[in-house]
Amino acid sequence: MKNTFFLLLISFFVLQSCTINSEIVYHKDAASSTIMDIDVREFMSEMKSMAPDSVRNKEFDDMNKIPTTWTSIYEIDKKEGTLKTSNPDSIRIMKKIFMKSNKENNDYAGFSLKLDHFTQSEYSSLNNLSKDEPLPVDQNVFNDWDGKTLTINTENFNLKNIEEALRSKGSQEETQSTEGMLMMLFKQVGTTLRFENKIKSITGKHDWLKQIDDHSVRIDYDLKTMYDKEAKLKNSDKKIKIVTE
Repeated sequence: MKNTFFLLLISFFVLQSCTINSEIVYHKDAASSTIMDIDVREFMSEMKSMAPDSVRNKEFDDMNKIPTTWTSIYEIDKKEGTLKTSNPDSIRIMKKIFMKSNKENNDYAGFSLKLDHFTQSEYSSLNNLSKDEPLPVDQNVFNDWDGKTLTINTENFNLKNIEEALRSKGSQEETQSTEGMLMMLFKQVGTTLRFENKIKSITGKHDWLKQIDDHSVRIDYDLKTMYDKEAKLKNSDKKIKIVTE
C-alpha cells in the first residue's frame, strides 16, 4: 500500500482542499472504534480543471486501487502482494483496520479509514505494526479509556501521525517538499469523541474542546495556532478527564 497511500495523502493536501473529520466511539467494555473521513471533492474539482488527461488518468487509476466498500488492509495487502507479515497477532489487527474510497455522482470524493473495536493493548500493537509505514490515524485513539473514564492528553491535539505518514511514504525529494507546509495545506480538521453512556463530568479545559451534547465532545483544531510556537491559548490544560455514568 506504500505508493498508493502516499499518492492519496500527498494529493489530498493540495490547494487547501483537504477536510479531515474523525469520530471515536468509546464503548462500555473499554474498547473504542474510530472512523476518519478525508474529503477531497474540492481537490478533485481543481484537478479536473487543471491537470492534463494523462496525469489525471494515472492518478485516478491509483486511487481506484482502494475498494468502494469497507475492506481490511489485510485483504488489500494480500491482493496487491504486499503482505509482509505472517504473525497471527499482526494479521488479527490488520483484519480490524478497514479502508474504502468514497464517490459522489461517480466522482472520487475521498477515502475513509476505520479501526473496529480496538482495545488499549491493540492500539499499542498498532504502533509496532505500522512502525515502518505509519497509518494516518487520529492521535486521540491513544488516550487512556477504561470503560468509564477517558483521560485526554492534550499534547495529542496535533497531526503527528499524518505528518509521519507523509514522511514515510514518499521519496526523500517528495518528503522534503511537504515538510513545513502542513499549516497551508489543511483546510479543516476535527474530531468528535462520542460515549455510549452519558457524560457525568469533565475536568480540565482546552480552547479547542467543547461539549456538544450529553454523549459527545468535539475537538476543532486551530491549525494556525498549532504551528505557531508563540501562540497563546486561554485554556490549555495538559490533561482533561471525562467521566461517564
